[in-house]
Amino acid sequence: MTIWVLLLVVLALSVAGFYMGRSRALAVAGGKARSLHSLPSYHGWYVIAWCGLPALLLLGVWVMFEDAILRSIVVGALPPAISGLPPDKLSLIVTDIRNLAGGVGSVDAASPEIKAAVAHYLSLRGIANAAMWVVVLLVFVAGASLARGRIAPNFRSRNATERVLQIILLAAATIAILTTVGIVLSLIFEAGAFFARVPPQEFLFGLTWSPQTALRAEQVGSSGAFGAVPLFVGTLLIAVIAMVTAVPIGLMAAVYMSEYAHATVRSIAKPALEVLAGIPTVVYGFFAALTVAPAIREAGNALGFDVASQSALAAGLVMGVMIIPFVSSLSDDVISAVPRSLREGAYAVGATQAETIRQVILPAALPGIAASVVLAFSRALGETMIVVMAAGLAANLTINPLAAVTTVTVHIAALLVGDQEFDSPKTLAAFALGLVLFLVTLSLNIFALRLVNKYRERYD
Repeated sequence: MTIWVLLLVVLALSVAGFYMGRSRALAVAGGKARSLHSLPSYHGWYVIAWCGLPALLLLGVWVMFEDAILRSIVVGALPPAISGLPPDKLSLIVTDIRNLAGGVGSVDAASPEIKAAVAHYLSLRGIANAAMWVVVLLVFVAGASLARGRIAPNFRSRNATERVLQIILLAAATIAILTTVGIVLSLIFEAGAFFARVPPQEFLFGLTWSPQTALRAEQVGSSGAFGAVPLFVGTLLIAVIAMVTAVPIGLMAAVYMSEYAHATVRSIAKPALEVLAGIPTVVYGFFAALTVAPAIREAGNALGFDVASQSALAAGLVMGVMIIPFVSSLSDDVISAVPRSLREGAYAVGATQAETIRQVILPAALPGIAASVVLAFSRALGETMIVVMAAGLAANLTINPLAAVTTVTVHIAALLVGDQEFDSPKTLAAFALGLVLFLVTLSLNIFALRLVNKYRERYD
């Protein structure tokens, strides 16, 4: 709570600093804003850049490292019999101390050593909170005073503010890039550890997926089968069914909304379709498991087909409904962006509206439509909840849409849950699956970009 209160105080003082800098600029200019090099608002933003940003940055760093510092001090003050415990047991004791200090549990039932540690922790926490307030506010005041003293009629506050903004944007871009690099490197390193135990050819071309390794040497099933072809086939099968459902409906909806629908109808229909993208996937999963799957099973049985209670068809149909907005909304925007002159030219030579759409508008919008389809396909490859609830967990190697199958994402989630050791082949297999899925989606995105750049039309 103290951190949030301090954050609100810093934000409120930053707003006050903005108006202080603005009024100071007008004061040094004698009330004539034209005599200033920069607008008065830029002087206000300059004050915020010197007082608010450093204070917020210091607060973030403080929060990031405070707990680790307090933990090391508390552990160092514990008796040797406790501080010398193995790291896992010592971590549990420190967690208990923090919980007791936070009011979770009864301190009276704890041992004297733990009571003393809790009191020490509370004391350190109080000192740290007081120091945090003092240091953050001192930095704020120092920055505000420095910025206020530099305000002058010829001061280039706009240039200084824009430089700060450029630094912030650069830092945000760098964080995004480093995060991506970190994710990729973690996948590569962990997948490398997996392939050091399981041959890549067995993983990529094996036909049996049964990663049930034993926790102990005496357990049965100490070796598993890591052939991921059933997962790849199941993922592709469900994604193809979803695309067969979503692409025609989404594309026809986009053509109707952009070319045929009245403006009032379009203003209602497009948001209504986009609502489908905002529905949680677990809701789609419930709908698929409780409504679509039983309906498909009953219809199949009536026609004499053997339909599983959980099938790829049920998951694919519902997933297709979910990704319709990805196709319809993006395609509608692309079709609407085709210049009006192309339509008028087609009409001028006697083409009907249907011929204009088929022979002029759709070819002109084809790169954008293809990009929307690839994006929807990538979304289908990464779906998990619908598959878990409607298609099941069985890694069956089949292309029968009426059978139960599973996908890569489902088993990534399943492999990382449970009591399996983190460095076991079973757990490391999740990173290998993730690396394959990452490479596939990356390839799809590169293909979409090249397709758009190759066939994109440029109009004057």
